[in-house]
Amino acid sequence: MTVYNRFSKWRSDLGLPNPGSVENLQKEVKSTHLTNYIFDGARADLTKSLSANPVFQVTHSFALASQTASPSYNFGAVFANQNVFLQGGVDHEGSVNARLNQGWTANSVTKAQGQFSFQAGHNMIQLEHDYQGQDFSANVKAVNPSPADFTGIYIGSYFQSLTKNLALGVETLYQRPTPDMTETMTSYLAKWTSTDKSWIATAQLQPAGILQATYWQKLGEKVDVAADLQLIAAPTRRDAVATLGAKWDLRMSTFRAQVDSTGKVSALLEQRFAPTFAFLIGGEIDHFKNAAKVGLGVMIESSTLTPEEMGLPPQPAYQL
Repeated sequence: MTVYNRFSKWRSDLGLPNPGSVENLQKEVKSTHLTNYIFDGARADLTKSLSANPVFQVTHSFALASQTASPSYNFGAVFANQNVFLQGGVDHEGSVNARLNQGWTANSVTKAQGQFSFQAGHNMIQLEHDYQGQDFSANVKAVNPSPADFTGIYIGSYFQSLTKNLALGVETLYQRPTPDMTETMTSYLAKWTSTDKSWIATAQLQPAGILQATYWQKLGEKVDVAADLQLIAAPTRRDAVATLGAKWDLRMSTFRAQVDSTGKVSALLEQRFAPTFAFLIGGEIDHFKNAAKVGLGVMIESSTLTPEEMGLPPQPAYQL
């Protein structure tokens, strides 16, 4: 038996879990906090499912009356089967975004996404490959790569489980804006997961003295809490922001609340009145700036599929 085979067998016997990808290091915290969910003004998302296998649906999204963004409309479409995921959209200004995920095996996925706009500096192409091993994950990424002079941004990451609870990783960014200018930055990552997976703590040390630490815990079947701390200890800047949030998942609704050290208090309620209709209301108060904003939204889903095609039990036949 070769040295490599012995080493592989020794790793398999340890039974170490896959630590997840670097991109999803703080996935649970981001799902609990409001950062990716809060909005202001009014919005409506109208989705229509045209096929269940493969999945094919289209979405019309409207947004208006926002304090920070102009009114917008976006048309999107999603197509997915067992190995391919396609997503695309176009807005009222003609900007187009597209995304492709091609799964070669259950652990190996190639991804590509692009953004194309009439505005200079808003065009982007990103190529990526992600591999999930038994006890590690590896990822390589290129943003706006140029085959002629190799300018662009190149990112590589590796995440390894050392025990059943602890995983350590590294992420290196190589930036080449011009052929005669290069810059390399390396970040170090750690993730500690409890044995029963009821809590997860992470830390990420970035260049220039930037540290981000998070903690997520499931308090019960329907309640999650999460904390995030960002520290900047650069020679020209010293700052810290702490965020604490909670999420309640009820039978027909989801409520998120959040407070941070900058004086912002925010909350968002997603109330689902039916499987195909949801109402959203959210708000944020900035005590230090004496400002506030409110958001209202609706999500409506419709389908041309029969109940059997959607996986619902057959409807009884009524006789007159």
